[in-house]
Amino acid sequence: MRQACYHDGSAGSESERRTGVSAATAGSRLRRWASPAVAVAVLAVVIWRLGTGPFLAGLKAVDSRAVLAAAAVVLVTTLCSAWRWTIVARGLGVRLSLAAAVAAYYRALFLNLTLPGGVAGDVHRGVSHGRDVRDVGRAMRVVVWERAAGQAVQTVLTISVLLVLPSPVRSSMPFVAGAAIGIAVGVILVCRKRVASEGSRWTRVRAAVVTDIRDGVLRRNALPAVVLASAVVVVGHAVTFLIAARAAGVTASISRLLPLALLALLAMVLPSVGGWGPREGLTSWVFAAAGLGADRGAATAVIYGVLVLVAGLPGAVVLVVERLRRRRVTSPSGQRPVPIDPIVGSPPY
Repeated sequence: MRQACYHDGSAGSESERRTGVSAATAGSRLRRWASPAVAVAVLAVVIWRLGTGPFLAGLKAVDSRAVLAAAAVVLVTTLCSAWRWTIVARGLGVRLSLAAAVAAYYRALFLNLTLPGGVAGDVHRGVSHGRDVRDVGRAMRVVVWERAAGQAVQTVLTISVLLVLPSPVRSSMPFVAGAAIGIAVGVILVCRKRVASEGSRWTRVRAAVVTDIRDGVLRRNALPAVVLASAVVVVGHAVTFLIAARAAGVTASISRLLPLALLALLAMVLPSVGGWGPREGLTSWVFAAAGLGADRGAATAVIYGVLVLVAGLPGAVVLVVERLRRRRVTSPSGQRPVPIDPIVGSPPY
């Protein structure tokens, strides 16, 4: 019988190898389509329960004042996100200028808001940065830890606010806070422990993860800046949500709306279709549970989506400028030259 040797040295038939590859490909395709399908299903359920009225009302409620205010807030959050990215990149030994990071972050924001999944822009900026510095793997790790740090700070702030202010989930927050503290302590203990880089594959992966977190996020001159930048980003997103709620006609106090805003923001880290789906579902639910009306929640989510999309349009400009510059400086032989920074017109690193 014809045999094939796997990468771990074990032998198997050619048919078994092909079956394994086919199964892996099928699993990859299933994961690729499952997330958008779930997001579309959630959005369809919301429309089925509430009708199209809240969505149309949300679109009509968007005005120039709300757009300008949201654009200003998104500018601040993008600057802070880009700053956080450069800090983590520096810790992992990857060159990244702030100007290039801002342009790439705007581009990533636009792609996240217009492509399925909600993470396509982050993958793109990681791969693009990696190609520029000739280390895609390390650049992608920078993006992963930068985003993870931001979400960790967002989780801490959300739990803190939900412990203090009334919300539909307040009774559950002590248990959630206890679990979060346990996880945080575990992560800190693991990161403080020295791990040998030799040994099994799992040991090497664990050592690499611990080193990345310690050098990229937890080092003494980086952690305060990462926490500050992430906190400003979370506050900015919450402010944008409050702007959307006011545009939707919600007159509740800020202390009543802030917990709902932070809960809705948590849904935005879930897979979506251009940001749509889980956001509308969870926002409708928390508004209904808080006595503000599911229709107002859906309208607020729609307005938020429109405001963020308009505020992210500079990312489309970055994409167009990059494309034009690449065409302009491409050599006659068709070889791609050194990448050009879309802001300053020079190599970005």
